[in-house]
Amino acid sequence: MRKALFATLALALASAPLGTASAEGSAEAGQAKSAVCVACHGVDGNSVNPEWPSLAGQHAIYIAAQLQHFKDGDRQNVLMSPQAAALTAEDMADLAAYYSAQTLTPKEADPDLVTRGQKIYRGGDEARGITACIACHGPNGQGNVVANYPVVAGQHATYLANQLRLYANGDRSSDPNQMMRSIARRMTENDIRAVTSYMQGLR
Repeated sequence: MRKALFATLALALASAPLGTASAEGSAEAGQAKSAVCVACHGVDGNSVNPEWPSLAGQHAIYIAAQLQHFKDGDRQNVLMSPQAAALTAEDMADLAAYYSAQTLTPKEADPDLVTRGQKIYRGGDEARGITACIACHGPNGQGNVVANYPVVAGQHATYLANQLRLYANGDRSSDPNQMMRSIARRMTENDIRAVTSYMQGLR
C-alpha cells in the first residue's frame, strides 16, 4: 500500500501545474483591495460562515491560481465568479499576498469523527481506490506550495465537504489530471464528513 501511495504522489508532483497567476504581490496593497472580500472571508481572512473558506495562511500561489480559475470560468460560484471577473493579475497577486500573511484561527474536529477521519486522511482506502490525503496535503494539512496543493488544516469542514461533493459530481473540475474528482467519486458521504472534520481540527 505504501508503495502505491508514494507512486501516486510522485505522479501527482510530476504533473501538477505551478499555477498561472503570479503570487508575488504586495500584502499592503492587498489589504486595501480586500475590503469587498471581508463580507464573506472575514476581516483577516478568517471566515465566520463555514460555507465560505478561510483564506488566512493559505499559500499565496494557490489563492492567486483559484482567483484566476474563477475569472476564466474554470470554477463557478454565484458570488466569486463576478468578483473575480473584475480582478487584474496584479489584484490577484496582491490579495494572495495579503491573505497568505494572515494567521488562521484554529478549529476543532468532531471527536466522534476523528478516528474514521484520521484513517482516511492518513491511510486512504486501497480497496476502494481512495488515496490518502496526506500524500498531497501533508501530515499536518499544510499542503505543498511547490506542487500548488492547498493548506487544508483548520479549514471549515462544511466548506471542505462541499468542495469534495462538487469534485465528486464534476461541478468542480479545476484539479490537474482529475486527481480530486477521481478520489471524491469513491468516497461515501460518511467518508466526506469524517475526513473534512479531521482536517478542520488539524493545525
